[in-house]
Amino acid sequence: MSAASANSVKVGSGPETIRVLKGALADRLLPDTYVSSGDLVHMETVSGGQTSPAADEDSPLPVTASPLTPATLAGLLAEHAYVYRLRTRKGQDGEEWYEEEVTPPRDILASVLAGKTWPELPPLRGVIGAPVLRRDGTLLQEVGYDKATGLYLAAKVALPPIPDEPTADQVAAARAFLLERFLRDFPWSSPADRANYVALLATPILRHFTGSLTPFALIDATMPASGKSILTGGPGMLYGQRVMPWPYTEEELRKAITAVLSEQVGVVVWDNLAEGTVIDSPTLALLVTAGVWSDRQLGASRNIATVNDRLWMATGNNLQVGGDMASRTVRVHLDPDMPRPEQRDQTQFGIPHLDQWITAPANQHTVLYHLLILVLDWTRAGAPKAATLAMRQFTPWAQALGGFLAHHGITGFLANAADVRAIDEDETRWRAFLACWHTLHGTEPMTAAELRRSAEPDYFANQEHDRWDGQFITTHTGRLPNALSLGRLLAGQAGRWRGDYVLRGGKNDRGDRAVFWVECDASA
Repeated sequence: MSAASANSVKVGSGPETIRVLKGALADRLLPDTYVSSGDLVHMETVSGGQTSPAADEDSPLPVTASPLTPATLAGLLAEHAYVYRLRTRKGQDGEEWYEEEVTPPRDILASVLAGKTWPELPPLRGVIGAPVLRRDGTLLQEVGYDKATGLYLAAKVALPPIPDEPTADQVAAARAFLLERFLRDFPWSSPADRANYVALLATPILRHFTGSLTPFALIDATMPASGKSILTGGPGMLYGQRVMPWPYTEEELRKAITAVLSEQVGVVVWDNLAEGTVIDSPTLALLVTAGVWSDRQLGASRNIATVNDRLWMATGNNLQVGGDMASRTVRVHLDPDMPRPEQRDQTQFGIPHLDQWITAPANQHTVLYHLLILVLDWTRAGAPKAATLAMRQFTPWAQALGGFLAHHGITGFLANAADVRAIDEDETRWRAFLACWHTLHGTEPMTAAELRRSAEPDYFANQEHDRWDGQFITTHTGRLPNALSLGRLLAGQAGRWRGDYVLRGGKNDRGDRAVFWVECDASA
């Protein structure tokens, strides 16, 4: 490359070099360079990745948006530009000018990148691994940067063009493949579990179209080897996935979320939680109801804000939810109802050895192609919604996916919501506690100290007797709270219904102490 090249950049003093390089970057000197949250990023292919990971392993996208640092900027300038300065030297006829190719000093490059305003560069709003619907209902399917959405499609699976208006035969074939082959042999506990899964499979395609939050996905089973990892691997293989162990502290969970949001994956899976784990996390509850995740950047003192555009999932056996997670969770439950599910006769399956089949890119292509056919058939019909569905902050998601499923005759969507409440460990504990309280004390107002004294065991014939039969509320460590802690627990639950029971709170006759009582309404 010489000074005659269009990518030649003449630099000089430090201030001049900063101005020249900033102007050159703004004029698109470097290819595949975008601005994301004020920082310059460069799209590059990732070398040495796994070509066919297992369904329960990381499956990253083939490209990544790398933030520009002084070192990466120096390398890109050397690759794509001719950066030079003019020098003089003694010649036969005296001093003569010549070009010297240079790499600007690190502090100069750092100054160039320090700015946050780059209006001339296209904004990068996300990297996706499969086609998605734009807000106008058209399909983003061309690999590369999409100006209309600011998304960069780094397809994990090469697809032929998807027709905007699929034929009736294509739609029928897509339904038959997905429902009668791909998903046929999973031991769904109910039709709702299959419907919920199809909705989750389509969610990354429709998320930008619906512009909605996405609930947490819980995929569990009664037995190991039921197919949980294959189900999470379905969307994970198509959209890129990160598989992580479950962190059992809030601090570690927060760090894991912040770290994974810096990666280019569409699906995050906490895989193989311990049997019976209770997912009761304020951090996770906040995550799934937040469009933007804010946290302190790991290894730095500044805060970062990242768009929460992932599908968050967890797998395990007989998992439970607690706290606010029940109303934020969609459950897919498998029940093979046999001692050794791994010994089922694979020759009778629609797709034998599906765990291996799904790892082949050609087969992922087949799943995605048929799924997109169904999505475009739905949008061609006007994208009808299920207007009667409601799910707190996720109602737009529920109505859009419910309409998609109903259009294709897939019934049962979200019909297992009561099952999710049934595995709500927090709900179960409080309901049992209030029911026992009402049985023992009726609607009599009691202070926390009086209630706590009633939890002390009685003794009959030297035998200890617990009138609460083990139902008195405990702390998260399993211990009985003291009167002060119990008062705080009760105050936090006042007015909240647990099944047929509700805890009420007020003041005693003198107005100097808080009292609580339980009311029951069997018609609630």
